[in-house]
Amino acid sequence: MTSTTIVLFAAFFGVTALIVGVVSLLRGNKESELEGRLQVLTGAASAHSATQSEASLLSQPLDNMPNLLEKLMSKFPNLGIYLKQSGLSMTPGKFVGLTAGAGLFGFGACSIAKLHFAISICAAITLGMLPFLYVFFIRKRRLAAFARMLPEALELVSRALRAGHSLAAGIHLVATEMKSPIADEFNRCYEEQNLGVPLEEALADMAERVPNMDLQFFVTAVILQRQTGGDLAEILDKIGRLVRERFKIWGAIAALTGEGRLSGIILLALPPALFGVIYRLNKDYVMALFTDPLGKKMLLAAVVMQILGAVVIRKIVNIKV
Repeated sequence: MTSTTIVLFAAFFGVTALIVGVVSLLRGNKESELEGRLQVLTGAASAHSATQSEASLLSQPLDNMPNLLEKLMSKFPNLGIYLKQSGLSMTPGKFVGLTAGAGLFGFGACSIAKLHFAISICAAITLGMLPFLYVFFIRKRRLAAFARMLPEALELVSRALRAGHSLAAGIHLVATEMKSPIADEFNRCYEEQNLGVPLEEALADMAERVPNMDLQFFVTAVILQRQTGGDLAEILDKIGRLVRERFKIWGAIAALTGEGRLSGIILLALPPALFGVIYRLNKDYVMALFTDPLGKKMLLAAVVMQILGAVVIRKIVNIKV
């Protein structure tokens, strides 16, 4: 094994570890002050810690014992939560293994094709990023679908309460009458309380699995109502109307910022596309960016400016409601 190959493997695994660390840090520090207060009220933190303390080897099947990679990835619990929020039944260890395999496949394919060493590195990093991008988009789509269905689910629970049913029966009604993903989460909550878990704790676990502010309001309202009393059906109706009005405002903002998002996509995709075209037409002309010292500096500056441009455009068009 040559020194170049050793450097490549070290760079690839270093980038993979950096990506995992960045994802874990982002997921661990992204909660706002309001979300933190709501979690304290719902008791999500205490429920989660109690669940972790009660876990033992006896609760795991003998044929499902964690291997070395699983033990290593257990130090990144936020990655596991991220995968659960995407709805994928995949452990963090298998996900990282898939990422490493995709990167090695990209490097091997480019090496067999006898492409330039820099292109092999770019292919390895790009293919290694594909699983992260897939999980990111799957998770985003699932959470967006959950948010769209939540107002209807709250109104369904409210009507069930007005008809004389219990809160657990209202949750079961959402699980049976609505579609995935909200039906899956409410059904899991209903099954947990059927198995003896307190309803407040089951709701807090659902709020932890689904990072949705409106769901946090629902869980907080339920827990406070069970402790102090009040008309829960009216509270759920108000939360449902609030969510619907927020979606109307968000739709108007999305229409106004559509031109900016399209411009950002075109500006960010144009340099790589142009690079590929020129590489196909005149390979020697493009290779100067990788062989000449000034070309390497220009290429690095271009990548940095692309990243800065993407961040600036996202800050402009990403207006939170």
